[in-house]
Amino acid sequence: MPGLAALGFLHTAPSTSIQSSSARALRVSYCAKMYTSEHAMTETLSIRLDAGTKRRLDALSKRSKRSKSFLAAEAIAAYIESEEWQLGEIQAGIAELESGQEVSHEKVSKWLSSWGKSNATKAPR
Repeated sequence: MPGLAALGFLHTAPSTSIQSSSARALRVSYCAKMYTSEHAMTETLSIRLDAGTKRRLDALSKRSKRSKSFLAAEAIAAYIESEEWQLGEIQAGIAELESGQEVSHEKVSKWLSSWGKSNATKAPR
């Protein structure tokens, strides 16, 4: 796929040169493909936002030239990915503790006390 600059997404000058209709069609097609291939929206969700967050979303939508729905969907997807990772790591840690793979408080304290010193130790296992 061509880069964003080749498609006319990256402009440094305020005035742009005249683009051919085929270049504009390619750019629109590329955007549509990016959106539909990564974001197949099939469900609707209604949410309540406080007035301040709604105003910020409106402003971001205008500045980014993206719909509020797109921005909200992207934010929710990023949040879910982060939470899934975090909960997975917590569950893995609990499983390690339950299997007896713990490190004593004394070993961790000794390791942390060595930080920044010439005789810094490696993390205890």
